[in-house]
Amino acid sequence: MDLNKAMIIGNVTRDPETRSTANGQPVTSFSIATNLTWTDQSGQKQQKAEFHNIVAWRKLAEICGQYLKKGSKVYIEGRLQTSDWTGQDGNKRYKTEIVAENMIMLDNKGGGGGGAPASNNNYSQNNNNESEPVIQQEEETNDDEEIKVENIPF
Repeated sequence: MDLNKAMIIGNVTRDPETRSTANGQPVTSFSIATNLTWTDQSGQKQQKAEFHNIVAWRKLAEICGQYLKKGSKVYIEGRLQTSDWTGQDGNKRYKTEIVAENMIMLDNKGGGGGGAPASNNNYSQNNNNESEPVIQQEEETNDDEEIKVENIPF
């Protein structure tokens, strides 16, 4: 049995870039930053950011391009994919990205930034090579609580 699954919650670091392939298929790419905070041995609070390249295809690409913007809090679920090529200098280069299969916007309605979801929009991309993805929209909630990693059930 094999498993290739990535799940991250973070902030969009740049506005998504949407383009089309030669056959007209939409593709959107953007980056998400996740933060790790810990206290070192001397009691000092430390923080480190990781940056993740995300790519979305078809209808999910259109949705990401339309609704996400720099600073948006988002949950992305997908799979890791690494590509390689030879650079102009002759050295082999690698790029690892998350191919998005599910996206949930976690911002307050109309806001770009942190906070709890006032409107949880869950968008999924099906994996059976159909031309249209499955799109689900969850019910609206009015919670003003901050989302804590400890409360996520997975």
